Amino acid sequence: MNGKAGNFNLNSSSIDTIVQCPFCKSENSKVLESRSADDDRSVRRRRECIDCMQRYTTYERVELAPIVVIKKSGSREVFSRDKLIASIIRSCSKAHISTATIDNIVDKVESIMHQRFSREVSSITLGELVMEELKLIDPMAYLRYASIFKKINSISEFIDEMKNLEEQILYTDVRAPILLKSA
Repeated sequence: MNGKAGNFNLNSSSIDTIVQCPFCKSENSKVLESRSADDDRSVRRRRECIDCMQRYTTYERVELAPIVVIKKSGSREVFSRDKLIASIIRSCSKAHISTATIDNIVDKVESIMHQRFSREVSSITLGELVMEELKLIDPMAYLRYASIFKKINSISEFIDEMKNLEEQILYTDVRAPILLKSA
């Protein structure tokens, strides 16, 4: 390895970041191993606390300018990765979708937001980006997310959403699962 991962320098001698041990809160640790992660968007470091000898993993990411989400009410709030992850986890609670897959969804949505939008994105656009990703991974998780996001309040609205999803799946990818069987 050449010591570089994307824009990150993996050489532990260049690390001057103070990291607090999650076990004993000591700031004395050493890096045992560094490698690129998330398609070279971050660096994964395996560390060992010098005081308590526990090992733990840290991730370093490039911090981009914060994105502001414009809510339907017109109010603004800084985009929260954790809040988005929590909302996706709720919609995927009955599905067998790994946390790694959810992280990948959020990574992709974040990447799209930084590429397409300067500093602000509407909550509607953010929700649509998430739904597009969920649609490809698990149609039922998509429907659960969409029912909350679109504020579906009746069975007929839910059935309409299922039919729309079925049409999109049937016409985009013949290998995708079919939600409703034709009579």
